[in-house]
Amino acid sequence: MYQNLIYETTRGVARITLNRPQVYHALNPELIVEITQAVLVAHADDTVRVVVITGSGDKAFCSGADLKEALESKKTAAETLEEYYEPMINAIREIPKPVICRLNGLAVGAGCSLALACDMIIASEDAYLSLLFVQIGLMPDAGATFFLPRRVGMALAFELASTGRKVFAAEAMQMGLINKSVPATELDNEIDKLVNYYQSAPTLAIGTMKKVLNQSFQSDLARMQEFERINQDILFESDDAREGISSFLQKKKPDFQGK
Repeated sequence: MYQNLIYETTRGVARITLNRPQVYHALNPELIVEITQAVLVAHADDTVRVVVITGSGDKAFCSGADLKEALESKKTAAETLEEYYEPMINAIREIPKPVICRLNGLAVGAGCSLALACDMIIASEDAYLSLLFVQIGLMPDAGATFFLPRRVGMALAFELASTGRKVFAAEAMQMGLINKSVPATELDNEIDKLVNYYQSAPTLAIGTMKKVLNQSFQSDLARMQEFERINQDILFESDDAREGISSFLQKKKPDFQGK
């Protein structure tokens, strides 16, 4: 089914592994469409509780747009963004399940945008991010101008966008660009810790949190309070809420089913 990535599901975890190693997993239309399809498959699969996106090998997460193919395309930049990149980013933001970026190497250009679209980024300490669009006379795209200032603030966002400098994992964690930096040998263990948590967490509640938090920067307090009322009412009637409240009162560990 997939020619440019590996899609695997085990015990409630969907793993999407970009697999164009000869070009450091550069994004061409075929890979972008497959990433989008894989996220949508995970969205529709009720057994999936958490998604992990990474690159194969240990050198690259994603090297950004495949510029050779982009130059050969008959589409304008705007058409390419609208037809390919935006559906991919939107699928990641709209899936009601946590999406973890396993940042195993460089993430540059649109590859950095892809990482920033994920809910959490756990990075190998030798990995780095770079919005190097400026180095080829372009501006960040694929959602980066939305996610970047929300993660690091406007001043740092401008610096990183206008210089395109490399930000290695330790500094990226300090500035809030990523969630955690660990030695390369510990990356999988750190991912497994998160995955193990989300496998047994109340997925419906977490998906609802993601949906509501996505609205936060575009809404005032009154609107967010309305979102809270509407969605908390729905969650209060869920199986997981009943299980969670009952288990809390009985002082036992809840058995959440994600429903």
